[in-house]
Amino acid sequence: MILMRAILPLLIGFVLDGILGDPYSLPHPVRLMGRTVAALEKLARRLLPGRERAAGTLTALTVLLIWTAASAALLAFFYRLDIRAGIAAESVMCYYLLAARCLENESMKVCRALESGDTEAARRAVSIIVGRDTERLDAAGITRAAVETVAENTSDGVTAPMMFIAIGGAAAGFFYKAANTMDSMLGYKNEKYIDFGRFAAKLDDVLNFIPSRLTALIMVAAAFILGLDGGNAFHIWRRDRLKHPSPNSAQTESVMAGALGIELAGDASYFGTPHKKPVIGDPRRPIEAADIRRANRLMYATSLMTLILTVAVKALAGVML
Repeated sequence: MILMRAILPLLIGFVLDGILGDPYSLPHPVRLMGRTVAALEKLARRLLPGRERAAGTLTALTVLLIWTAASAALLAFFYRLDIRAGIAAESVMCYYLLAARCLENESMKVCRALESGDTEAARRAVSIIVGRDTERLDAAGITRAAVETVAENTSDGVTAPMMFIAIGGAAAGFFYKAANTMDSMLGYKNEKYIDFGRFAAKLDDVLNFIPSRLTALIMVAAAFILGLDGGNAFHIWRRDRLKHPSPNSAQTESVMAGALGIELAGDASYFGTPHKKPVIGDPRRPIEAADIRRANRLMYATSLMTLILTVAVKALAGVML
């Protein structure tokens, strides 16, 4: 039963995410997490006026403490009631931590709009899932942004949470998700957050350092299995994996670019300010809307392979113990 407790919640959570996706009509802990971050940001700025880094660090540490402790306490309560109740509760928590189906659903809205010729609808859809300015993006730019998001969030939204769950259960998964959520909300290099969000951004970099690289290598293997260009995926990863201000974001983006034979990244605008960014990959062919579909297939294959590997490692560890 101890072995089942180790592997079942992640397995069930993955299946639930694949079937149900993000329950938009129900309260979602990650959305509540975002409101927690926003409320504590306001409080910290009032408590520490003019001390941006201190206020940001206080916000980040408090959010991490609240969500890690709350999830651990909730799990402890259900496992004390009954191991089956604990497994059920942890399975639901793992389901909320994984975002493969949501990532597919949101990116495919962009794909379908592009394929129907509705560029304006595609711009609106992609603006929901990317941080860059989208008002002036053409069809190729919209597609590129969607593919990059699928590539990056394969790690951030699916495989990295799996790895943290494998290490410390759903509580560790919520610790990771809290850090990742804060980075997406506070980790901007603009006047408002350059100092306030520094701790959150650096913490996210540290937590994703190993998962992003493991995910990239698994994605290369998945590219071979799907009949994509795995050799070029590995080549572009070796060459372009550090072509990003973040030490982690280009890891999976470079594999995706190589596997699909397209060029990603390049210059972009954020909050009205242009940013010069190097390109990732080689333009062996023009990017097209169908690349969003291909990116999602590679995302799912990578996620499934990561699930198999993490469950196998947990099962082996359980047997050895």
